[in-house]
Amino acid sequence: MSEEINPQAVNEVPAAEDVAVNYADMTLGELSKQFESLMADDERMKRAKEAENIKTAFYKKLSKEKAELKPADTAEEAEASSNIFESVENGFKHLYSLFKKERAEFARKLEEERSANLVAKQAVIEDLKALVDKQEDVTATFPEFRAIQARWREIGPVPVSAFRDLNDTYQFYVEKFYDKVQINRDMRDLDFKKNLEAKQGFCEEAERLAEEENVIDAFKELQKLHEQWKEFGPVAKEYREQIWDRFKAATAKINKNYQAYFEGQKEKYEENLAAKVALCEKVEAIVAKEEIASSEWSTLTKEIEEIQKEWKTIGYASKKENQKIYARFRAANDKFFERKRVFYAEYKDGMSVNAERKLAIVEKAEALKDSTEWKKTTDALIQLQKEWKEIGAVPRKKAEALWKRFRAACDEFFARKEENAKSESGIRENLRAKKTLVEEIKAMEPSEDKSLMKDLLQSFQEKWNAIGFVPFREKDAINKAYRDAIAEKFGELLGGGRSSRQSSGKNAPKSQRPLSEKDKLIQQYNRLQQEAQTCENNIGFFAASKNAEALISQMQEKIDGYRKELKELEAKILKMEEDTNETEE
Repeated sequence: MSEEINPQAVNEVPAAEDVAVNYADMTLGELSKQFESLMADDERMKRAKEAENIKTAFYKKLSKEKAELKPADTAEEAEASSNIFESVENGFKHLYSLFKKERAEFARKLEEERSANLVAKQAVIEDLKALVDKQEDVTATFPEFRAIQARWREIGPVPVSAFRDLNDTYQFYVEKFYDKVQINRDMRDLDFKKNLEAKQGFCEEAERLAEEENVIDAFKELQKLHEQWKEFGPVAKEYREQIWDRFKAATAKINKNYQAYFEGQKEKYEENLAAKVALCEKVEAIVAKEEIASSEWSTLTKEIEEIQKEWKTIGYASKKENQKIYARFRAANDKFFERKRVFYAEYKDGMSVNAERKLAIVEKAEALKDSTEWKKTTDALIQLQKEWKEIGAVPRKKAEALWKRFRAACDEFFARKEENAKSESGIRENLRAKKTLVEEIKAMEPSEDKSLMKDLLQSFQEKWNAIGFVPFREKDAINKAYRDAIAEKFGELLGGGRSSRQSSGKNAPKSQRPLSEKDKLIQQYNRLQQEAQTCENNIGFFAASKNAEALISQMQEKIDGYRKELKELEAKILKMEEDTNETEE
């Protein structure tokens, strides 16, 4: 039975997947350091695939960061950013160029060595073939056979395309030598024994590997054992099947462990893939939202960052799916952050427009703050406040200053309005008080006691003068009502009753009715009282004007002067009345 390993049985076992490093999560600096570390390794020529993965990740990252770079405000900033990327790229390009040259040289030399080894082994086979054809004494041929075997083992690897045919040819002539050449049985048995001992050692090593926890390393070591097994010749016929079955059993166990490991890995890969798909769907759902308010971006960004952290805790998917799912996840993340970048760019532009709109509102409010059109201006300011609320955010540096100006203008107007309202309320109260006093005078029953009537008149006059201003539109009417009431109740005391005045010379010309001294004083009294009332009402208008303090002070001095004169006139009229009464008595 042939001891050649069934290639189909071995090839059915899937090749070990290299434990991948996720270079996509590394920065440009980290990728450069990773490549520097690789270049420092003495075995770097065996890490060509890793070098290519680092290179691919580096240029993807570089392109992405260039695309995400915000437009520079100045030419100097743009040049500085460009220089940074150029420096990083040139450094990496230099390292990769050195590796590429070294790799090319290594591959060239390796190919030359393998081609030379192929020629050497073909020569060994030719020598072995010639030895098999010889019919010489065993003492001459067997040492030569041993030397051929040693030469074969000393020669290194050959091109992969030639390995199988070359090895099959060599084994064919080795077995033909043992079977056809008539050698000394003792020497042949000794050779079989040595081969058996070597292959028993291979079986023991394979059985140890079958118990190894690291099934990937065990599988790799098994491949080496199979290569070494081929290097040794056959054992005695009675042991050939037994030793091969033993080695094959250990091989089968290692292959089974290896298959089971990758079945488990396959299940784990599927779980990891499902978890990563779920995370992709979460990010994609966020990106798919039609409207995202400005207040949501911070929360959603934190949510995305948490999803990214969770992604890093999940292991790899299968080699076939891992890159695809990562590309999907990266695309969803990139779409979110690109949308966020566009939003804030537009948001910033919008804030500048909003600032201009709010400034216009501030200027309108400041133009209205001194207005005395209380109702119209109140409605206008309320409308401006509504417009202010409808306008979006403005840059933080301008927001507070604009709000303070707007608030100050509104506060100033409404403070003035409140003061005016208080003043309006007061003069309305004064009007009600004067109307009450007029009604009180009308309701009074006149007395024959002139002294009592004088006291009542003086009391009513003091009460009237003590009451403040009334609304301008009402002052003439209330003053007339007061004068009429006083004339009706105190007419005789002040200059004769109404009936006497009406009956004496009602239709007589003025020239026929000369005024007495007392009448003149009464006329002067009424005129001054009217002037004082006019001044009091005017003060009410001045109070609603800006910078009115000087005018109010001046008007108050006039009023005080009128009141002083009125008291003096009143005293003179009363004195004349007393003198008249005494004369009559």
